[in-house]
Amino acid sequence: MQYVVFKLGEEHFAVETAKILSINDMMKITPVPKAPVHIKGLINLRGSIKSLVDINLLLNIEANENQNNIIILKVNEEEIGIIVDDVEEVIDIDEYKLQKLETQNIEDYIKGVIELDNRLLTIIDIEKLLNQ
Repeated sequence: MQYVVFKLGEEHFAVETAKILSINDMMKITPVPKAPVHIKGLINLRGSIKSLVDINLLLNIEANENQNNIIILKVNEEEIGIIVDDVEEVIDIDEYKLQKLETQNIEDYIKGVIELDNRLLTIIDIEKLLNQ
């Protein structure tokens, strides 16, 4: 299965390419007054307004000032964006190579982890993360 690898802080994550509509450079974000704290604002992508989610807050990772990319995802028939530090690559991962985390305290949006090129890659189920 193909995944897009992106970086948040010092950590690497991956999301299925099937959920991704586009990857864009950072653009102007319009704040939304009284929006939930995890909503960063709105963007205008080729005439279509999209909500932008601060995935750092959802994953409890301190936001980097140099966030360079916006990933547009299709989640529950809605198109939303997430801000990431950098999109690094697209890779193929065999599902059977994923190490499942058996701890009770692990969030259910984590599908598993895999070691790749001397880095630990966390595979996330973006729908579960955004729906929590």
